Amino acid sequence: MASASDQPVIICCAVTGSGNTIKKNPAVPVTPRQIAESAIAAVQAGAAIVHLHVRDPQSGAPSMEASLYHETVEIVRASGVDVIINLTTGAGARFVPDQEDPSRAGPGTTFTTPARRVEHVLALKPEVCSLDIGSMNMGAHAFINTPEHLAEMAMAVTGAGVVPELEVFEAGHVMLARAMIERGQLPMPPLFQICLGVSWAQPATSEAMLYMKSLLPPAANWFAFGVGSQQFPMAAQAILLGGHVRVGLEDNLYLSKGALAPSNAALVEKAVDIIHALGRPVATASEARSILSMGEERLSLSARGV
Repeated sequence: MASASDQPVIICCAVTGSGNTIKKNPAVPVTPRQIAESAIAAVQAGAAIVHLHVRDPQSGAPSMEASLYHETVEIVRASGVDVIINLTTGAGARFVPDQEDPSRAGPGTTFTTPARRVEHVLALKPEVCSLDIGSMNMGAHAFINTPEHLAEMAMAVTGAGVVPELEVFEAGHVMLARAMIERGQLPMPPLFQICLGVSWAQPATSEAMLYMKSLLPPAANWFAFGVGSQQFPMAAQAILLGGHVRVGLEDNLYLSKGALAPSNAALVEKAVDIIHALGRPVATASEARSILSMGEERLSLSARGV
């Protein structure tokens, strides 16, 4: 078995996201074909995992349309590249209060049922899907993930054989995830994504990452990312702390100060350079499956009799 110092580092590429970024960098992909081709190029550059959202092809706005997920995923699968597909379930958590009656949803709200948020995952059965743990203020709106909703979503995706990637933005999110693991609501070993620099959550600093890592269960596999200018400093920090990295146009639009990233592949290539500079190899998709214990029987704690 590889030691922590020579274990390959897994790169996840977050290809497009749901932010208002398409007017800020023309490289942000919008249509299913653009998203799929950008994902394929990222894999060819060194990513083992691609994290996918979809957008309305006309407006570029975030979408939950099942047909867009189907088209995007089928293009990636038909390409023949070996990659772990990670579909988002974050869409459907936004709540914007109505100005006159805050108890009602106002314009911009996407808040919906857990079943609606995972229906594309159950239909397409990717190897991984994201699961945003906990609620928070995100920019100007509330991002709502109640424990009951999370438990329902976790049960649905794990029942379909999909590994939930636990996205944690705050220390309390890690503690909620640990409680869910103890209750047998999440499988072992858990897979975490430490998300840093998102307004208004943990900042993208070395101290914040170290603290978040210290709260993880001992058996956890983990990735981390920082948004904007902190994408690559946080990638380096995650490697030094024994984790894996996420880069991509969802989180950062620049290759360097003042220079827009021309593609997701370019961001992945820079992550590859950082990994090699720190003396580590880059994981293939096959190696990533082994590191993350994918393809093996994954049991919840309750199934183990705990």
